[in-house]
Amino acid sequence: MSGPTLPAGLAALVERAGSAAPERPVERWDPPDCGDIDMRITADGTWHYMGGPIGREALVRLFASVLRREPDGRYVLVTPVEKLGIRVDDAPFAAVEMAADGEGRAARLTFRTNVGDVVTAGPDHPLRFALEAETDGLKPYVLVRRGLEALLARPVAFELAELASAHEGRPGVWSGGAFFAFPEAAHG
Repeated sequence: MSGPTLPAGLAALVERAGSAAPERPVERWDPPDCGDIDMRITADGTWHYMGGPIGREALVRLFASVLRREPDGRYVLVTPVEKLGIRVDDAPFAAVEMAADGEGRAARLTFRTNVGDVVTAGPDHPLRFALEAETDGLKPYVLVRRGLEALLARPVAFELAELASAHEGRPGVWSGGAFFAFPEAAHG
């Protein structure tokens, strides 16, 4: 394979991601809605069917490749012939690892999800921060694709927080040439 050499941390992250299921054109499919099924994605990114976790990683990756978020916020598994609603407790994916390269405006934060996606935060994959109601703790998310986000796992969120710097008086992080400011209550 030719091309640019990746920094060691990023190359290792990409290798650990393995092969994700190929991306499907779910935004172009408009099948009939067949109702909801007993499938749930818990806040830690674990996929469950009929109350039990789905243990086959390849099957989870396949389901993730046909997951879509509807304009009303509902999550559905969609194929060319049917659409099935599922429950998602928080975000459908979990960012389980991060590789940081560069500093300041030149920084690149790349995340690996539990379903094999690898994305670098920036204008096309922005970071978003929410405050956890119970603790006022910071919950960081990264946009993975088509309205589907990954919640950063707690250890990854701590790594991200260690990279914080200030820009125009606001703490946050740089990645892909963009600055992602933490919410006011998280640092005030």
